[in-house]
Amino acid sequence: MTAATDRDAKQDIAEVLVRYTAAIDRRDWDLLRTCFTEDCRADYGGIGSWRGVDGITDYMVTAHAGMGHTLHRLSNIVVSLDGDAADARSYVDAVVMAADGRSGINAMGFYDDRLERTGAGWRIAERRFTRVHVGALAAGT
Repeated sequence: MTAATDRDAKQDIAEVLVRYTAAIDRRDWDLLRTCFTEDCRADYGGIGSWRGVDGITDYMVTAHAGMGHTLHRLSNIVVSLDGDAADARSYVDAVVMAADGRSGINAMGFYDDRLERTGAGWRIAERRFTRVHVGALAAGT
């Protein structure tokens, strides 16, 4: 690969990771499905583990059904390319509000992802979320 091709691939991968956060925050479950391979594996630690895009999508639909606004922000995305595969680490800082919009949590951690280049573009094949901190958001903050 050339340096320009590597940059393009890394940008495409970063866009997949950000698309994931936008899909959750918008509750756009069709968009979420475009982030994962059909046979993906996702391990969110104490939250749960899923196999396949249907499994993780079904969980996200259920988990977010009773929530208010959510704001997932990614930073420090680092990508290592390996042909048609890549490893990525990104840091997440999420505000997850209750339906009342007055209380919620702030969760922070990081994603370690293995991505594959498919005919439809880059997709997450394996994801591991590591939780670093979760704190309550009080009413009015």
